[in-house]
Amino acid sequence: MADTEPGNTEPRSTEPGNTGPRSTEPGSTEPKAADGEDGPPGAPASDDESGTGGAGGNRDAEGEAEATRRTRRRTRIRRTAIAVLLVLLVPLLTAETALRVNYMGDPADGTYTRNRDAMWLGHAWVDGRKDDADLAAFARRVKATGIRDLYVHTGPMEHDGTLPKSLYPRARWLVDAVHRELPGVRVQAFLGDVLATESPDGMRLEKPATRAAVVDSARQVLDVGYDGVHLDLEPLHSGDGDYLSLLDDVRAVTRARDAQLSVAAHQIDPLPGFHSFWGTVAGHPKWWSQEFFGQVARRVDQIAVMSYDTMQPLESLYGGYVAQQTSLALEVTPPTTHLLMGLPFYHENRFGHWNHAETVAAAVRGVRLGLSRTDADRERFGVAAYIDFAATEQDWASYRDGWVR
Repeated sequence: MADTEPGNTEPRSTEPGNTGPRSTEPGSTEPKAADGEDGPPGAPASDDESGTGGAGGNRDAEGEAEATRRTRRRTRIRRTAIAVLLVLLVPLLTAETALRVNYMGDPADGTYTRNRDAMWLGHAWVDGRKDDADLAAFARRVKATGIRDLYVHTGPMEHDGTLPKSLYPRARWLVDAVHRELPGVRVQAFLGDVLATESPDGMRLEKPATRAAVVDSARQVLDVGYDGVHLDLEPLHSGDGDYLSLLDDVRAVTRARDAQLSVAAHQIDPLPGFHSFWGTVAGHPKWWSQEFFGQVARRVDQIAVMSYDTMQPLESLYGGYVAQQTSLALEVTPPTTHLLMGLPFYHENRFGHWNHAETVAAAVRGVRLGLSRTDADRERFGVAAYIDFAATEQDWASYRDGWVR
């Protein structure tokens, strides 16, 4: 999730081939002696008129030969195209079949909410558009669920890492109201920005001054009363050491305040090194290596995987993908870190996100399957719903029926 709200929004996963066999060019033939008439005594027959029907014979033969060459070239091109297509499709179909198989089976008993779920909330909660009546209605809906953390959009930060206080005039009201209406639920300041990793504009984490400003922004929101800081910086490339350094610095601040540090995390390579391949062919690596995911997870209190916008075209494939992502994340997240898997409480139709495929029901089933196969008893585990203002009654029902029970 970039720092824009979908529709407004924030937080928002296989291919060149061999050419076919080469054809040989048609050989040339020797001209045959003319049939019928004899030429003048001692004079050989003209090559241009020998056995080819007269003076235009060679031109006709050359035309036929050229047509044959063109036909064979077209054949070679078709064979090459088919070979490339097969090289592209076979691995893709194999991977998609594996995801479909991954969606099969039954989740283990007890793989339901641990009452450690979370939800991303839009900016309207802190800029004055929401009031006590809105909070009371939201509290009634949340009380019967496992939601215990709210990531409230409080930024975006400026590209230099600073955070204008004018962006969140009602933050104190919200924190106090949630603590009153929903005891035990934490309110974290969701701070995001676009990174200058794939375009000239954006935040540059390689600048020490920028990282220091982000740390100051974290102090700033904790001073308001927030229970934690939730960072969402995108697109964040795998292996970014400046990001790891930033997390270390921000966590020193949150620990000193007995507050939470949470992050929105990219998906993990579905195949080893896939982020490098995708970065080469698409210019957008998208995924993190599993190793880098683990490095991030060890530096935070909570890590929420943005397990949506997956490009999967079918509900079963999306669910199988979420099951795989859940397993990959569990394998490298220490038990002391709270892992959350994202649920798509929003609705779009585009290449990266197909509304008919990326459903809450499929995501919940995928989460339960991955949890069952990898660490069914993991305590610090939950789901995180993105995002409140786009959620439908069906989204809430699928979350409750499939996960909360």
